[in-house]
Amino acid sequence: MSVFAIILGALIIGDAAWWWRVDRWLAGERRLRPWRALHAVVMLAACAGLAALIGSRMGWFAEEVLPRAVSAYVYVWHLLVLPLVLVGWLCAALGSGARWVVRRVGGGAASKGALEPAPSGDGMSRRGFLQAAAGATPALFAVGATGAGMAQMEGFRIRELEVRLPGLPEALEGATIAHVSDVHVGRFTRGAVLERIVEETNRLEADLVLFTGDLINYSMADLPPGLELLKALRARSGVFAVEGNHDLFVDPAGFRRETSRVVPLLVNEAAAVQVRGCAVDLLGMGWASDGMRGAGGTHGGGRMGMEAAVGRLMEQRRAGAYPILMAHHPHAFDHAGDVPLTLAGHTHGGQLMLSEGLGCGPVMFRYWSGLYRSGGRALVVSNGVGNWFPVRTAAPAEIARLTLRRAVRQG
Repeated sequence: MSVFAIILGALIIGDAAWWWRVDRWLAGERRLRPWRALHAVVMLAACAGLAALIGSRMGWFAEEVLPRAVSAYVYVWHLLVLPLVLVGWLCAALGSGARWVVRRVGGGAASKGALEPAPSGDGMSRRGFLQAAAGATPALFAVGATGAGMAQMEGFRIRELEVRLPGLPEALEGATIAHVSDVHVGRFTRGAVLERIVEETNRLEADLVLFTGDLINYSMADLPPGLELLKALRARSGVFAVEGNHDLFVDPAGFRRETSRVVPLLVNEAAAVQVRGCAVDLLGMGWASDGMRGAGGTHGGGRMGMEAAVGRLMEQRRAGAYPILMAHHPHAFDHAGDVPLTLAGHTHGGQLMLSEGLGCGPVMFRYWSGLYRSGGRALVVSNGVGNWFPVRTAAPAEIARLTLRRAVRQG
């Protein structure tokens, strides 16, 4: 069974469980019947939205079948709010069970009265009010998060980073790289923002534009505007790209074939370039996570680990050329040997962060945003300029402008 099928099944069960739980809460009092009906409508809409997204993913109909705001709500509800709700419900149930055990062991009885329904009249009891509020709060939170995500969805920053590198050739002092990653052309990144990405990247007038994967979100129907974006990028010494995991969801061979016609797509390959008169080797790693997906396509196949992939790239280096490693997954940095500079994406800066160092980023990755160093080597991880998920917190979308500097020798 695929991971996608497992996740999908869990989401369907989660929707059904929360629907049932809130429905039971609201079934006991007549004054709560309108809220019960409204909750049923909201949950039915969320389930229908999930079905529509699955249908578009399976190719049964176009992604545009749902308005972007509705798609965003379905993503936020199912991938952010619903898991939190179910975890909270589980914790509450465990706590209630523990209190019941303590009362039984201690010979006490269940407390009564504090939250019991009102004994008479048509008024809503305190218990009913709290249960109605508990049922409504997650949906309201999802609406608010969706609105915040929609407001920021097409925004991005230019992030200026100075990267000091020991042994940087004198000719490369002050050389600039426009690091673009994770556009995710598709449901949440399309239209005018693609033109702005091109305009802002070209305005940097960089020596190199290096793209580190996830050009499309998943659909090959979104590849043409993605290729138009790559085709329009400009740099003095060229534009080069590697693939990401989203690029290979549907048709890896087709993605590689079509993209290679527009820009050099480096899949376990090296490209020899001249930057300000200096020989530079761009080492492009195919998609890697725990292993590498080289499956099919114009560049060969098979699976190999990151370390083996980097070893294969090292064999293609030219003597005297300055190497730069391009990889989608930032953990390639741990296997990069003596390569002084690695560029990566994939993490979206952690996507949902509470602060620079607290959030999803450090939970999921060793390196998730910005500049990292190990010895004399450096890694730059881009937050990405596009979106597969509609909400970011403390992890703004970005294009990074890197300025290479020679490290000052100590002593």
